[in-house]
Amino acid sequence: MIDLRGIDLNLLVSLDALLEYRNVTKAAERLHLTQPAVSTQLSRLRRVFDDPLLIPAETGRGMVMTARAMALIEPLRAALQEIESVVRFRPRFDPMADERDFRVAANDNFAAIFGLDLMERMPAMAGPGVRLAFRNVDAKTVATELERGEIDIALGSERMVPESMKARRLLDERFMFVQRKGHPRGTGPLDLDTYCSLQHVLVSTSGGSFHGFMDEHLEPLGRARRVMLSVQTFTIVPEVLAKTDYVSTLPSRLVRRYGDRLDAFELPFEARGFSLFAVWHPRDHADPAHTWLREAFTEIGGRS
Repeated sequence: MIDLRGIDLNLLVSLDALLEYRNVTKAAERLHLTQPAVSTQLSRLRRVFDDPLLIPAETGRGMVMTARAMALIEPLRAALQEIESVVRFRPRFDPMADERDFRVAANDNFAAIFGLDLMERMPAMAGPGVRLAFRNVDAKTVATELERGEIDIALGSERMVPESMKARRLLDERFMFVQRKGHPRGTGPLDLDTYCSLQHVLVSTSGGSFHGFMDEHLEPLGRARRVMLSVQTFTIVPEVLAKTDYVSTLPSRLVRRYGDRLDAFELPFEARGFSLFAVWHPRDHADPAHTWLREAFTEIGGRS
């Protein structure tokens, strides 16, 4: 293990100047320090290396290097150049040539909105070294998973955005009422009484709940709907509706994908929509690879 305790790296920069000029005054000018300050640094350097390093010349002009100092010139310059390259290093990401696995947490609806579009575009955007893994998102654990690096980005509504994380709004969404084509209700305008009397399918992403976002809107109106089926994923709902007389309230972008089998209608009451966010840990904010993925999601959100 490298132990640099007690060594000020700035002393090495000063030593480099002293060995180059062999003159405290000239070294001080290059370092933009006072002559007494550089003299003090030279004293400290002599203690660190246990060697005089520079001794006054017999002519009285400048100084002469010791054998130890002469041996230090090349390795010292190489070490300082290496340190400078480390400080100036900026990571880069070339999606066509680099390898990177990205892990994205999202429910099935958001994974479909962004994942399918992204997969269609990937051959033109990235090479074979870039891979994507989508997994289910859990609002209760998303902050921990981001902190641990188990996921790179989470996609979810504003309810899922932890305060400690970075976030970007990707799109705004609204809800629509849906039923199968040929539903016995017909295709006329939907009123509130009819909406409440029908048998509804609810999506509970946490699993098992019969009370959802639309129920929160109905309660102030003194109304309630009949939730007959609760499922945990969005994409199963169109399959259920297509084969039953159940109805549902779903995000509009999901509804559009099933326009050949489902009829969509405006809700008979005012309902808030929601915004979809990309969420990531602050440590990844300046990572070029992570930035590339966020920009890809942003572009898809703008087109959806």
